[in-house]
Amino acid sequence: MSKFTALRNSKKFALRNRVAVVAAGFGVTAALGAGIATAADAGLQNLTTGVGSTVSAQADAQVKSAADAKAAAAKAKKDAAKKADSWVKPVDKYTLGSTFGLAGSHWSHNHSGQDFVVPTGTPVKAVHKGTVVKAGPYGGGDGPAYGNAIVIRHDNGMYTQYAHLSQIGVNVGQQVGTGDKIGLSGSTGNSTGPHLHFEVRTGPDYGTGIEPTGFLRAHGDAV
Repeated sequence: MSKFTALRNSKKFALRNRVAVVAAGFGVTAALGAGIATAADAGLQNLTTGVGSTVSAQADAQVKSAADAKAAAAKAKKDAAKKADSWVKPVDKYTLGSTFGLAGSHWSHNHSGQDFVVPTGTPVKAVHKGTVVKAGPYGGGDGPAYGNAIVIRHDNGMYTQYAHLSQIGVNVGQQVGTGDKIGLSGSTGNSTGPHLHFEVRTGPDYGTGIEPTGFLRAHGDAV
């Protein structure tokens, strides 16, 4: 082989090697590009799945929240209706004083109600929904012995009276609900100390009282 031929063959070999290396480089680049694209697709899919899960969870939470709110509203409505139909005590914390029918020199007749001994200014509540038929001094018309007093007519035809009040918070003709605050306890009228004189009556006026604690007990709120 001549020197020229050997040199030519050597150049051809080098050229072929360079082409192979370049081709291999293209292959690596293509493979790498394909890998990057695949990874990007997978990342996008994971991101989309994550966003979808978050949106779905938020939607489920909103549906549950709406359902809970609806259930709470229904319960509140039911509780309100139950409360309206119930009977409650006229004061929350008390000591029982003079009882119904008790005889004594302090009254011209036997005691016509039940006394609840409480400090002056204790909130007094309507024991049941109804309409105020008396409210004012002199027992609201029942006599000065009662001091400031209120009488309420209830839907079952019964009446309740609240006497010796330091403050009256309702007016004649006003509608009140079960448990509504109607005044404050005191010691007005014929009273030896702060307390609430409470009566249950079959009519609006003095002389129609019945034993109050048994009545309240029979209507679901024991005294």
